[in-house]
Amino acid sequence: MPDSQNIAKHNAAVAGASMVVQGMAVGLGSGSTAELLVEELGRRVIQDRLEITAVSTSVRTSQLASLAGIHVVDPAQVKRLDLVIDGADEVDPEYRMIKGRGGALLREKIVAAAGLKRVILVDQTKPVARLGTRHALPVEIAAFGQHWTIARLAGLAHKVSLRCTSSGDPFITDGGNRIVDLQTGPIENPEALQAALLAIPGVYETGLFIGLCDVLIVADATGVQIRNR
Repeated sequence: MPDSQNIAKHNAAVAGASMVVQGMAVGLGSGSTAELLVEELGRRVIQDRLEITAVSTSVRTSQLASLAGIHVVDPAQVKRLDLVIDGADEVDPEYRMIKGRGGALLREKIVAAAGLKRVILVDQTKPVARLGTRHALPVEIAAFGQHWTIARLAGLAHKVSLRCTSSGDPFITDGGNRIVDLQTGPIENPEALQAALLAIPGVYETGLFIGLCDVLIVADATGVQIRNR
């Protein structure tokens, strides 16, 4: 990753962490920018004596947050989340997103839906005119009967592929599910595609995040822009 993009991600993480205040219940996302956010929050825990309760969207984020001194709890212990902070793979002008390249999309959507305010951190490469322009659309599916589910998904994309690890084994989410990546090209109607995908038996959730961004922080190497929906 270019140094300028690393700097941009760091700038976004610092801006996101500055929105967290004492006593908050915070949802922590997954991915490279979210990991930088955890690092910055950990610094504030030590230097500013920040005390927060966090629910994370992945095992990896939980581990990193705990190591950083952040109090991580099970979702069942929290009635609401004051703030959810996460990244995105693509964001369109209507604040609709594609997420899930890291494979945590189901948990990310559950956490985002529980937040009173959702903040999305991206670098300057993530905004697009139309979703699906640069990245595949991840869909989380059940392992049982996955060949049937994948066959049905193929009718809604140019190409579908079961995500695999470097060893060739199927990628398994923290919840024990599978991820299928759909090459859709630019998506004309994200809401309609979302409904069609969720109507397929075996589909748990999609990487289309609609209505789940309240504040968008777009960063480059020189600073950040904060956009409120």
